[in-house]
Amino acid sequence: MKIIGIDPGYACMGWGVVDLRGNSFSPVAYDSIITYPNMDMPERLKIIYNTLVKIINECAPEAASIEELFFNTNSKTAILVSQARGVAILACVNAGIPIYEYTPLQIKQALVGYGRAEKRQVQVMVKTILGLSAIPKPDDTADALAAAICHGHSAGSRNRLLNIK
Repeated sequence: MKIIGIDPGYACMGWGVVDLRGNSFSPVAYDSIITYPNMDMPERLKIIYNTLVKIINECAPEAASIEELFFNTNSKTAILVSQARGVAILACVNAGIPIYEYTPLQIKQALVGYGRAEKRQVQVMVKTILGLSAIPKPDDTADALAAAICHGHSAGSRNRLLNIK
């Protein structure tokens, strides 16, 4: 099963596609979509959407795993990131890809076994699980791959439960 993981952002949106075969993950493609502060927000959203559509068409994921948002203080940033997250969801929905959402705590739990793990611990697990020579950069890319791996673990558990019944 191919899974696209998305770490929402409007300046930098991480994405990563992994292939899950049995209990093994392998990387298909990963990177970040970068937009710039001198661009109007509608143009940034257009770039994010068009780039994700291209990635989806090229990689043909069967599921999308998107990190849920968590913000403490800055409501303006939360609104802008929410807009970018909505565009990412739209790109997946328009392609007919089912969407699964996970909190940062759930993603950390799935990769490290501890929901309050440090970012570095998650990054090292992404590198290890995918057999990469280095931790993917920027952090948003590693976070997107972590979201995809999280869904792979979750989907595997769900499938095992369905097969038992």
